[in-house]
Amino acid sequence: MKLLPTMLCSAVLAGAMVYAPVASADQQLAASMCDYVAADDRNRFRKVLSDYRLRLRNIYDGVICNGESLVRHAFRSNANDVGEFIIRQLPGSQIADSGDVEWAQANGFGDTPLFASLQERAGS
Repeated sequence: MKLLPTMLCSAVLAGAMVYAPVASADQQLAASMCDYVAADDRNRFRKVLSDYRLRLRNIYDGVICNGESLVRHAFRSNANDVGEFIIRQLPGSQIADSGDVEWAQANGFGDTPLFASLQERAGS
């Protein structure tokens, strides 16, 4: 069970499939997470993390939704509840280094409540 977070990150990041059933399962898990963000379903998003014993900070960089990070996907989907949950789960330094604050401001999300949470967590 401890290998799942590592396998999820490596399968999504590298796109390399060593074992097709495992990579397929990891891709399905990532797709489910993206769907829950788009639906702003924080409870189901949390349940997936809990059921698979995943820490969001460990897999965050490996989960890509429509070519964007989970936070950016939350902004585009107007998913404030899930977005705030994701922001709270990540270290402030990771948020500050990601460039999401600048991206959100440049893409017209600067006046949203989610942006305020992002900016506060980033310390800017």
